Parts: sequence; structure tokens; C-alpha cells
Amino acid sequence: VQTREEADEYTKKRKSTTTTTSNKIITIGFGCIIYVHLKPLFNMSSTTNNSNLDEAFTVRSDKCKYTEDAIISDYTYESTIVEGNVVVPVETKMQFRTDRRVPKVGVMLIGLGGNNGCTCVAGAIANRLGLTWNTKEGEQKANYWGSLMMASTVKLGNDVRGDAVYTPIKNMLPMIDPSQVVWGGWDINKMNLGDAMKRAKVLDYDLQRQLYPHMKDIVPLPSVYFADFIAANQSDRADNVLCGTKQEQMEQIRKDISDFKAKHHLDKVILLWTANTERFACVEEGVNDTAENLLHSIQRDENEVSASTIFAVASILEGCTFINGSPQNTFVPGVVDLARQEKVFIAGDDFKSGQTKMKSVLVDFLVSAGIKPVSIVSYNHLGNNDGKNLSAPSQFRSKEISKSNVVDDMVASNRILFEEDEHPDHIVVIKHVPYVGDSKRAMDEYTSEIFMGGKNTIVMHNTCEDSLLATPLIYDL
Repeated sequence: VQTREEADEYTKKRKSTTTTTSNKIITIGFGCIIYVHLKPLFNMSSTTNNSNLDEAFTVRSDKCKYTEDAIISDYTYESTIVEGNVVVPVETKMQFRTDRRVPKVGVMLIGLGGNNGCTCVAGAIANRLGLTWNTKEGEQKANYWGSLMMASTVKLGNDVRGDAVYTPIKNMLPMIDPSQVVWGGWDINKMNLGDAMKRAKVLDYDLQRQLYPHMKDIVPLPSVYFADFIAANQSDRADNVLCGTKQEQMEQIRKDISDFKAKHHLDKVILLWTANTERFACVEEGVNDTAENLLHSIQRDENEVSASTIFAVASILEGCTFINGSPQNTFVPGVVDLARQEKVFIAGDDFKSGQTKMKSVLVDFLVSAGIKPVSIVSYNHLGNNDGKNLSAPSQFRSKEISKSNVVDDMVASNRILFEEDEHPDHIVVIKHVPYVGDSKRAMDEYTSEIFMGGKNTIVMHNTCEDSLLATPLIYDL
């Protein structure tokens, strides 16, 4: 066969005479025809026929076994140790045991009545009820877009035809669904979540109208309020606060956790801080440098113990994972020490959903491409209560450090581009503009040095729906 036309014609003739057999014919280029018995191993067509596997699956492997209540898997973690100019591969044998029964989980949000808190609860309810609502663009339907676990897929492998098979990440292991979570928590403001949702102005009116009956009876528990740690402009919202010493307030938080778990018959409770950004706490020897010193400091009512640290300590002592969604240094050394002693998970130093997320991706790209960022200037303005709190210098400083840290690791990874202690000029500006509400504007300029002394400048404008980007991260965490 010498031409494509001859090959196509020959293939048609062969197909017409082999319809009753199991032989298949694949045409490769112009020069040859291959006969494949039964099914071809790979699909040679020009179109991609990917498929999705949405239901539960099992793994057939001698390294994975299933019992009635667990999945037990053997895993070899491969890493390397660099000793001078010698690289030594290291293998660590691990065994993972995953419960097959999905537990009943409760999440207690600190800042339940804030924009993130009420949007989080509203989103879970809307998805559980399968709500739809009308906007000027048409009908909208509840979804989890923006959630890595709920709206992203991973390649599972290939089928027998060679087509890729994808599955939702939530399908990889037995996983809790956000719509099944029992929500609760604390806030320094006593407004019920229905009215807090209206105040936030994040969700469309028609959706708010449908959700209000389901949210109006959810009222935050009284919270810890240390005025020295957040902006003075938050005092007018603080009408739902605990009294007493720091020790007494921590004990009340522990009781709230215990009561919440018992009331709803929960297997697990997770605490998540989505309240105001605090100023940085001073790390002082004898105050918060060890678990023992920190616990004694709480008993002594030490000034440098923040509200978020009180919540973290209470959570750890109750055996509950604590997640920090703000940029302050909640996890002082004493908290980390206590978590290790109690074998409790702690995580997080800020939700990065808009400008900072873009910055971490772009700087990673530039440095990995051998391009040297020398100037990064970031400007934001937003109108929600987060922006109002960040207008105070001490709270802004916490955010500035968090936004700057995403650059440091990439700079330190490349000593070809950057000398020791050399860093790009990096400026961050945040302004409070009430009119724009939750729709944060971010403008960035990245100037880089390129080949042979050249310069490259990237300018970006990003409109970030603050709570609608942050809420799916709360579900993921």
C-alpha cells in the first residue's frame, strides 16, 4: 500500500470481509497495516476518548488489602540525603490504615458570623438541598467549584483501549461530604447567620431568600475577644464575648467543644479559625516557648497569649484538629510543642485564594524557568470586614509577612539567580474601600531580569470574590 487513499480503501475491503471475526485493523501512516487480534491495546484515533469513574473502586494489588472496616496499604517513600557531594537514595517503608466508615464530623468555625463563616454554612446547605436560583445571567445551581476535593479530578490510569480514566479526588478514599458536616462555632458578634449572610452581601439575593429560613436560627457561641490583638475598629461588633480570665475562657471553649460533640453525636470535631487577622504575638522565653510555659502563661493571664492561641490550645487538649486560616502566628512554639505531646494535628497560616495564590504560582514559574524576579509590587483594595480590620498597621503587618513568605522559599531554592540574603524588592499595599465589599481588587507588577541584561515586566489585574474563593478551601481543609 503506497498512499493514504489506497490504505483507506484496503481497510474498507478488509473490514467488509472480516465482520464475523475478532480481528481488528489499524492503519499506521502510509506504509503498513497491522492486524491486531481481539481488542487493540491503544486507541490510535486522533480524538481523545477520556472517561470518568464516579463510583467507588477497589485496588487489586499485593500492597493493598481490604478488611471489613479498613483499607491497609504498604507504601515505599523514596527520598534522598545529600552528604557533601554524595547523594544517597533512601527508602522508608510505611503502612497506612484508612477507616472505610466515614465518621460523623462537626466543624466549629471561629468567626462563624463573618463573611467566610456564613458563606461556608450557606454553601453546604445549598448543596445539600440542591438549590437553584435566578440571576441576570440565568439560573444557577449549587456547586462546589473551587474545591480541590469536590470539583477536581485525578488521573486514575488507562482503560484497555488506552484511554485515560479520571476520578474525582473525593473518590480516592472514603471522604466526608461538606453537605453532611454539622456546623457550629463562635463569633464576637451575636447576629444570627441568616442576618449575617444578608450583611455580608456575598450571595445572590434569590439564593439568600431561600437560605434564610435554614440559617436564621443558627446563633454563634460567645467568643474570646482580646482587643489588643485586633483592630480597634472591631469593637462595635464585639457584643458576644466571654468574660473571666484567660484560663476560664479556655475552659469554656473546651466545654463548648465537648457539648457540641455530645449534642450531635459526633465522631470527630475540627476547629477552624476564619476570624479577624490578629497582630503577631511576641514569642518570649518563659511565656510561649514551650507547652509547659504556655499553659502556665494562660493560667497567669499573660498579655502575649492571643485569642487564636487560646482556641488552638483548647482544641489540642480536646483532641481536635485545629486549622488556622489567618496569617498571625497562632502556632507559637508552645502550641507546636503541645500538639506534638498530645499527637493532635495543627495546620495553616492563611487562606491564599486570590493575589497571594497567583503570586505563589507566578514566582514559582519565573524562578523555575530561570528568570529572576527583582521587583514585586502588590496593591489590594477591598471593602469587607477583613479589609476594615487590616487597615490597622499591626494587623496589616501580619498579612504583609504572610504575603511575602510565598516568595522566600522560591528565592532560596535558586542560588544561580540569587546570592545569599538577596531578595526581590517586595511591596504589599492593602486599602479598605467599603463600596467594593467582598469583591477584592488586586493589581500586581512583576519585573524580572532575563537573558543578557534584558528586562521583563508582567502586570496583572485580578478581581477576587474573597469569600467565594476562600470558602471552598475551608471545605477542603
